[in-house]
Amino acid sequence: MEYMILIYADEAHYEAMTEGQMTSLMADFASYTQALEAAGVLRGGAELAPVGSATSVRVQNGKPVITDGPFAETKEQLGGYYLLDCANLDEALAWAGRCPAASLGTIEVRPVTA
Repeated sequence: MEYMILIYADEAHYEAMTEGQMTSLMADFASYTQALEAAGVLRGGAELAPVGSATSVRVQNGKPVITDGPFAETKEQLGGYYLLDCANLDEALAWAGRCPAASLGTIEVRPVTA
């Protein structure tokens, strides 16, 4: 079954990192991605551009209303995702717990229904 691993964290935390801290974190993500690939569960994933580049679309009175910025103001922003093919939710949760960003924010795990 496929699961989305959604990575949420406060962008300000990343912006405050030193170059060395960011290099270390990116190395951790590279190792994590390699482990997912080696296990044969990785189906895709990507880092998203900062939330300031987001555009939201809502339909009101039958017409689209387009606004700059994310859908909602939150302390944590969606920064990236992985799409995994795991045997069950427990396996997906185990992989989510290994995500380097798990100590910096929240990792949401959701089954893909289509």
